Amino acid sequence: MELKDDELTARLRTRLLEGLPAEALLTDPQVTASYATDMANFCPAGTPAAVVLPRTVEQVRHVLRTAHALRVPVVPQGARTGLSGAANATDGCILLSLVRMDRILEINTVDRTAVVEPGVVNAVLSRAVAEQGLYYPPDPSSWEQCTIGGNIGTGSGGLCCLKYGVTAEYVIGLDVVLADGRLLRTGRRTAKGVAGYDLTRLFVGSEGSLGVVVQAVLALRPAPPRQLALAAEFPSAAAACAAVCAVMEAGLTPSLLELMDRTTVRAVNALGRGGPPCSSGAESLGEGLPETTEALLLAAFDTPHAPDDLAAVAALCTAAGATAVVPADDEAESELLLKARRMALTALDTLRPATMIDDVCVPRSRLAEMIDGTARIARAHDLVVGVCAHAGDGNTHPVVCFDPADEDETRRARTSFDEIMALGLSLGGTITGEHGVGVLKKEWLARELGPVGLEVQRAVKHAFDPLGLLNPGKLF
Repeated sequence: MELKDDELTARLRTRLLEGLPAEALLTDPQVTASYATDMANFCPAGTPAAVVLPRTVEQVRHVLRTAHALRVPVVPQGARTGLSGAANATDGCILLSLVRMDRILEINTVDRTAVVEPGVVNAVLSRAVAEQGLYYPPDPSSWEQCTIGGNIGTGSGGLCCLKYGVTAEYVIGLDVVLADGRLLRTGRRTAKGVAGYDLTRLFVGSEGSLGVVVQAVLALRPAPPRQLALAAEFPSAAAACAAVCAVMEAGLTPSLLELMDRTTVRAVNALGRGGPPCSSGAESLGEGLPETTEALLLAAFDTPHAPDDLAAVAALCTAAGATAVVPADDEAESELLLKARRMALTALDTLRPATMIDDVCVPRSRLAEMIDGTARIARAHDLVVGVCAHAGDGNTHPVVCFDPADEDETRRARTSFDEIMALGLSLGGTITGEHGVGVLKKEWLARELGPVGLEVQRAVKHAFDPLGLLNPGKLF
């Protein structure tokens, strides 16, 4: 049954209020419209019938049972910091926002686990476990806003995933409300376990299409020493990528290894100054990031012998052609470097009225080809494309900057976005390393998976959600 008229909408809202407090249901069209999209461009969004903000598992189950009975689609949401349209509304749907389920239920220092609700903000959890001498490594650039539930839905990564891995490696158990309202518990709280299929991993990265996560058991690590970082300037992206390959081949494992091209560096500096990029630029880290470079590589170590590890990286960078290698003087300056890198996507968003943020991951050995190829695509379409990358794992974020009011520039932006994804696939990569598929990359997922892979994925979806009510129109 689809919501097509006022009578059905009223019926839905009445049924929802039978198990929800009035403040948990939002129906004002102007308010519900503000929940209709995440941060992605070029992703259509429909008009929701209602927004629900539950605080308990039972309230979530009531919403799913109601939606199942009335055949109403449900779109789960976190903080809507996503970049693929996965949280966008479909017409007549319930937008199920989990942000009010924001309790840290347990931090166990012996088992090194945390039990959390989906609305817990990543940075809040990270700080809470740090107070107990523990560490939750996944750290997306939006960690001050994004939620653990959203991180699980997209399988997010972050700056430190080179050494510590991505979200999937830290989710060991889940409570999930299925499409019909049943509660499923997956995984474990033990250090290891192989009982049955690994359904926990299946839900991580499923973008709310298989069930609604209402609780997660997360693995923690002992807190490492504070990071020390360095910045290395290179005359070309190829030289910087050669340094990345040399670092990995040498057996070193930095806590992060990040790359920013000239466009990104200048945008970050301009954002920090509150003005447009300058033509001459700062010449040293003391005045901002160095703008006299074609590629800036940031490396950091959180080991007991971080200065020695950084010295080894510095030597490899110099051998690869770095024109300057500048170690941070202390932990505070290291944190400034990391903060600058976290600002990259926001800074690039200021260059033009809109951006399309790509998320193509390639083998490390093909990283230089990916970045150089992206530059050629930008030149061919006369566009500004800034590139920042988790260079240590080959995950690039080309950011296409454009003006949506300019029809031709918008067309060129969309074409370049597709060409960048095609380039990544041709290099043996994937269309998304951590942002997910959502609406933005549906067609490209089909190309990457192939017909058999797509058929199997759809069969999995049907097994969990035979009516197709959970986040319809996403992924495939």
